[in-house]
Amino acid sequence: MPVRENYSRKRVAILDALRGTTVHPTAEWVYEQLKPHYPDLSLGTVYRNIKKFCADDVVKSVGVINGQEHFDADMSTHSHLVCQDCGAVVDIVEVFFDRDRRSDLEDKYQVSIEQEEVIFKGICKNCLDK
Repeated sequence: MPVRENYSRKRVAILDALRGTTVHPTAEWVYEQLKPHYPDLSLGTVYRNIKKFCADDVVKSVGVINGQEHFDADMSTHSHLVCQDCGAVVDIVEVFFDRDRRSDLEDKYQVSIEQEEVIFKGICKNCLDK
């Protein structure tokens, strides 16, 4: 059973890496962080586990930015700003639609809104300060 045990340790390490950062990492970033500690870790293993975490609603995709998909393990309700200069993803912790407004939107468009995700595009503080 050592293979299964290693798989479990790697899986936990991948999730911990995602939860332990606010940089909205790519799978490649996670791989680079963990590779020194898990020499036999493959990028494919990282991708497969992140996709499973997304399917299990433990992690969410922020989208593809500069050709790479970014992920967020903070599952609380919040939005993001994607910097058009450096590609950074910044958390925006604001509620844009209260329950009544969502209900109005559901009635207007005859849909059921399950969650709200707002993506802003602009310039992050670091790029503005340059």
